[in-house]
Amino acid sequence: MNPAEAKARIEALSKEINHHNHLYYQEDRIEISDFEFDRLLEELIRLEKEFPQFLYPDSPSQRVGGTITKEFETAEHEYKMLSLGNTYSPEELVAFDERVAKGLGHRDYAYFCELKFDGVAISLVYENGRLVRAVTRGDGTRGDVVTENVKTIRNIPLVVQGKNVPDKFEVRGEVFLPLKEFEKINNEREILGEPPLANPRNAASGTLKMQDSGVVAKRRLNCYFYQLLGEDIGVSKHDEAIALIESWGFNVSPTHFKANNIQEALGFIDSWREKRFTLPLDTDGVVLKINDYDQREELGFTAKIPRWAIAYKYQAESAQTRLLSISYQVGRTGAITPVANLAPVHLAGTTVKRASLHNANEIIRLDLHEGDLVHVEKGGEIIPKITGVVLEKRQPGAKSITYIDHCPECGTHLVRKEGEAKHFCPNTKACPPQLLGRMEHFVHQRAMDIDSLGTERLRTLIDEGFVKSPADFYGLKEKQHQLLGLEMGQDQYQKTDDGILYIGLPKALFALTELISLSAIEKFCAEQIEKPMMQVLQLFQGYIRNSKKKVAQNVGMVQLLENALLVSSLPPMEDYVPVAVVLGLLVGNKASTGQLIEAAYHQNTVHGTLLKLDVKLGDGQEERIKKLKGNSFQEGVIGNMLEGIEASKNQPFEKVLFALGIRNIGENTAQLLARHFKNIDALREASTEQLLEINGVGETLVHSLHEYFKDKENLQLIEKLKDAGLNFSVSEQSVSLASNKLAGLKILASGRFTHFKRDEIIDFVESHGGTYVGSVSKSLDFIIEGEEMGPSKKEKAEKLGIKMISEAEFLKIVNG
Repeated sequence: MNPAEAKARIEALSKEINHHNHLYYQEDRIEISDFEFDRLLEELIRLEKEFPQFLYPDSPSQRVGGTITKEFETAEHEYKMLSLGNTYSPEELVAFDERVAKGLGHRDYAYFCELKFDGVAISLVYENGRLVRAVTRGDGTRGDVVTENVKTIRNIPLVVQGKNVPDKFEVRGEVFLPLKEFEKINNEREILGEPPLANPRNAASGTLKMQDSGVVAKRRLNCYFYQLLGEDIGVSKHDEAIALIESWGFNVSPTHFKANNIQEALGFIDSWREKRFTLPLDTDGVVLKINDYDQREELGFTAKIPRWAIAYKYQAESAQTRLLSISYQVGRTGAITPVANLAPVHLAGTTVKRASLHNANEIIRLDLHEGDLVHVEKGGEIIPKITGVVLEKRQPGAKSITYIDHCPECGTHLVRKEGEAKHFCPNTKACPPQLLGRMEHFVHQRAMDIDSLGTERLRTLIDEGFVKSPADFYGLKEKQHQLLGLEMGQDQYQKTDDGILYIGLPKALFALTELISLSAIEKFCAEQIEKPMMQVLQLFQGYIRNSKKKVAQNVGMVQLLENALLVSSLPPMEDYVPVAVVLGLLVGNKASTGQLIEAAYHQNTVHGTLLKLDVKLGDGQEERIKKLKGNSFQEGVIGNMLEGIEASKNQPFEKVLFALGIRNIGENTAQLLARHFKNIDALREASTEQLLEINGVGETLVHSLHEYFKDKENLQLIEKLKDAGLNFSVSEQSVSLASNKLAGLKILASGRFTHFKRDEIIDFVESHGGTYVGSVSKSLDFIIEGEEMGPSKKEKAEKLGIKMISEAEFLKIVNG
């Protein structure tokens, strides 16, 4: 590719990547997969390295991060970031409005209303159109400089172009982690055995203070901007300023409103009371600001807050509903979480049917009894929780809720360590959810990278006994004919605390009726979401009559389901019905109710229940039961899965070591150990002293390694994986050095570089025989100084008298 072609391709790639960034961050939709997006970005980065003259400051490639910041500097805000006064009642807002009218001496003013987002306040300073500094709020006077991390946020302009852009200006906004990204990160953390993040706000705050901006880039933070500041910004009203920064490319939430009086502002507040729950982030109120800047100046400030602005906070909504039952969920780490099944109740914009009870202590604290009427709130307005019991309405003779003592998934007796709130299932190697967690870790992109094995397929393989350890993946090729038709889609199922299987109501109705599509039934049930199940069944009979499709037969089957549920001894669960009850209607006298309940005990699917039941079904029964099942494995799925498993054999030793899931061994530690010991046998035989000699290895990790290698089953697993062809040693190719020109030298790189990302420069140093050191110390031979090297790091290096060389000088040493 010649320079002209490269320039055209770079411009086309940049335009396409920016387009997809805009769709994702501004319009909350996507047109391509993450994999396809990454391919575009990789091509852009490769071309910009090959043709550095076409690497522009606002290129999408500058969003990927890679800068390491050990210590964050602090900086003083040019304009203080002030707190606002809070109010919870319309009366107090009216009183605030009276004070504004009195202060101005008239009512010729307007309010700019904007939702109060629950994120991290950030101040960005631009000079000559370029982002030069990003600072957190801190104490309002000084904050932490997080410029490199903020640059990775893809909808924050690195360079501003447009009309009337001042030479210097400041914009302020709220950095947040979108709710769907928060859930995605926590799912990944659970798979990798890491503790979940507490809430989106804390997650956003913690992400902004991460040392590695490359990790920050992967978190997909977002930002809404709400203020423009500067000496000569060319506007005199807040709505004009917002329109201006929006025209410059800053992301402004479309939820703002200009109110001509306090009554219009109160109307705006009321209109968002429910709508706010549809937003991609949490919000707990509305901020009212005087729109005119001269009027703000006239009103001034108290000692702590402006007199021209106030925050109205919505009170947490609560409701009363009936406790129907409690089910117990087993997490991937074995932790047991009790979940309250509730009669449907409308709360904070959604219909709530379940609430977390956290642990046994919470059940005792609330003194829960069967059938209690309970108070429900949304904690942080995200997760429903029970806050109390309406004691005066407790049913006579109601039994106290007793926490289970066995695992609902595998029946193992639960343990509770001293000082811990949660109960755990100790059956780490065979309990299905825990086994699923281990398998998800093993196939994860950062481990063996078998992307064709998603959660549902894994769960199916585990439940049907095909996979009991990671080694079993490599024997599936011989069993592929048995995989055809295995049932997936287990989100349609739930279990009671006794391990009895339930299925979603739409699936049950689909199997029991004829000529009515599943999508039509799902739509009907979604429209009745706030109604109790028995009422839904009554209404569905009317729906069948209106549809005029096999009315007598279909209505009759629904009535049979209704009657069977009324006489069933099994506990009610909103939206779900017992599999035993539905199968009883489908298989008739071929099995008793007791046999069906026993067959569904500790099963995960209809397929598994029928295998255990072992009855011969007629063709018509088979067809109806097929409608009850989830999706199944087909030839294409099986082929892709086996291809992915075979390709995983090429993963290097450090990836395999990480995939084993040894406690306290993350990706970086696995890489460190693999490079140091070169093979699994040397690592297994390493003494405590040999392990502790490695920088970054502590006693906790040493204990984990020794415990892992003491277990005979773990050693057998390693042997089986070796036999399957996995890499348990560093390949000769990766061991061989490009040269010895850096042999014996200890080197650190800091700042931004033209030819390398951070990980690339580490590999480059080591490939030429050098040792890369992660921090400034006397032992360093020199530091490669890149652009924007951290001042504190540079100051420390100068004090210690460490030599600093440029990237060009470094390349001369290696290439000379």
